[in-house]
Amino acid sequence: MKMPTVKYQKGDTVMGRWPGSSLYYQVKVLGFDSKSQLYTVIYKDGTELELKEQDIKSVTGFQTRSRSRSRSRSPARRRSRSRSPARTTRRSSSRTAAAVAATAITESTPSSRRDTRLKDTVEVRLSPVEQTKAAENSSNNKHEKKEENNTASKVIEKSEAKVEAESEKNQGPYNLRRRKADGDAKPAEAKPDQPEKKAKEAAAPSTIPSAPLDFGGKMGAYFWLLFLPAWVLFVILQGNLTDPSLINAPPPLPPLDTFWDAQALCFVILWILFQALLYILPVGKLSEGMPLRSGVRLKYRTNGFFAIMVSAIVVAVAVHQGADLTYIHSHFLQLATATFIISVLLSIYLYVRSRYAASEELALGGNSGNVVYDFFKGRELNPRIKNFDLKFFCEMRPGLIGWCLINFAMALAEMKKHNLDAPSYAMILVNLFQLLYVVDGLWNEEAILTTMDLMHDGFGFMLAFGDLVWVPFTYTLQAYYLVLHPNALSLPAVIAIVTLKLIGFYIFRKSNSEKNAFRRNPSNPKLSHLKTIPTATGKSLLVSGWWGVVRHPNYLGDLIMALAWSLPCGFSHLLPWYYMIYFIILLVHRDSRDMSECRRKYGSAWDEYCRTVRYRIIPRVY
Repeated sequence: MKMPTVKYQKGDTVMGRWPGSSLYYQVKVLGFDSKSQLYTVIYKDGTELELKEQDIKSVTGFQTRSRSRSRSRSPARRRSRSRSPARTTRRSSSRTAAAVAATAITESTPSSRRDTRLKDTVEVRLSPVEQTKAAENSSNNKHEKKEENNTASKVIEKSEAKVEAESEKNQGPYNLRRRKADGDAKPAEAKPDQPEKKAKEAAAPSTIPSAPLDFGGKMGAYFWLLFLPAWVLFVILQGNLTDPSLINAPPPLPPLDTFWDAQALCFVILWILFQALLYILPVGKLSEGMPLRSGVRLKYRTNGFFAIMVSAIVVAVAVHQGADLTYIHSHFLQLATATFIISVLLSIYLYVRSRYAASEELALGGNSGNVVYDFFKGRELNPRIKNFDLKFFCEMRPGLIGWCLINFAMALAEMKKHNLDAPSYAMILVNLFQLLYVVDGLWNEEAILTTMDLMHDGFGFMLAFGDLVWVPFTYTLQAYYLVLHPNALSLPAVIAIVTLKLIGFYIFRKSNSEKNAFRRNPSNPKLSHLKTIPTATGKSLLVSGWWGVVRHPNYLGDLIMALAWSLPCGFSHLLPWYYMIYFIILLVHRDSRDMSECRRKYGSAWDEYCRTVRYRIIPRVY
């Protein structure tokens, strides 16, 4: 049987069309599938795609066509120098042109290497003459004498009308921005006659393409906006029942006036303001975050450990002066309602202010164009009031430290209700375990700057509600449950649970420390023993230490600790095991998000990583 002729061979450097657009990029042929008749190619940023033969052109053909077009049209372009009708259009779309230039050209190079890199510059299929004639006339006046130094601008000016016409179509399954990690992006250079402000604008697209929708997309956003507050209400009411069995009928709704308590609202507002005051104090380290798309690194005041220590002292003094913290248990529903109201108001403020934010300040995931989805997911990546970072503050302060305060109040409520001189073993374990978790997070507060929440997710209802309501009013469910449903533990059971907790904590802390140190400085001599897999983005994937055992050892440690938190409550009811069940669902979803994002970012290197580290969260024991 005669084999089909393959026009391009493995290893050939050709020009490949980006799917859904008219943009051609230099790619390398990796192989040809005779069955599907598709070529597998790899772009310079490591992205691998399968292209049809008609979507691939030879590099030589592009260079020849570019030179011939430049010669044939140069007289007309010279004549249009004085009164080009497209100058107004050119000025009005300068930001769009600069933005697309930043996405179409893979990276800017120093002038000393420009000549050698010109051949790597992308070529663009021209739009119909009616659409691009004016743009072509205008563009060449600027660049005729500086063709090599301004190749990116020339390419964009030829194609901006076509790209603008196709922009919405291209924002679907394809992302035309540079696919290196956000932190690798560099601001575009300013032209000699361009103001500094426009140079900053050129660092990011004027309209950011949205990432794929999470959490069920637009319809999922409606569901979560209704379900999350309803679930918090359900677990609070269920935990207050004498028999909180989930097979029973749902608890009846109390009268509406029982949800509201002005004193509870004042208490929540004072708590948030107190934490905000501790946050802005010039105490602690001023840490740099990861680079944004613009190349900027924001600074964060990481004094969370100081905040929890001061909070503990203030609470101890208040209890010594006669403050009754059991109020938190008896008004748990009202406090949750007040915090929910504040989270909604904060989410509305965040969405409104995001409408006026610059494009480079928006998160890719919350820029879908759908109001409800963007309100839920969050549009602005790092909303700040001067130097006060709202997302970072809410992530680490009022909810997380409030979690410990609520647990302590539940221990006092248990003692009061059952006339105890000290809390039960179960209550002590829950308080100590979760206090250790929070204190460790605040001691290593800088590590959160490398997490998905800070680096990628916008700040909207999802994080505002999660930080202020979900964490303090559902993560405290074990302590809340034990107030009315005590569970006696033997000394051997206590020792076994403590051992399990310490194992989980060790895995969690050790793996997170490895990840954070490697992300911040991969060339650190202390990390030279770690094995890595290089990627086309210039970064490396860690396949050593705990990250060589499973792909998410930090998730594994988290799950073991979650098990240790639930065991003190016994097995009489499923409700105190809610956190364990919820955490499994959360981590599976996060693992899925990580997998799709890393495969998109690292291409074939990620496939090699998955072959090297086979197990995702739970290692196989032989």
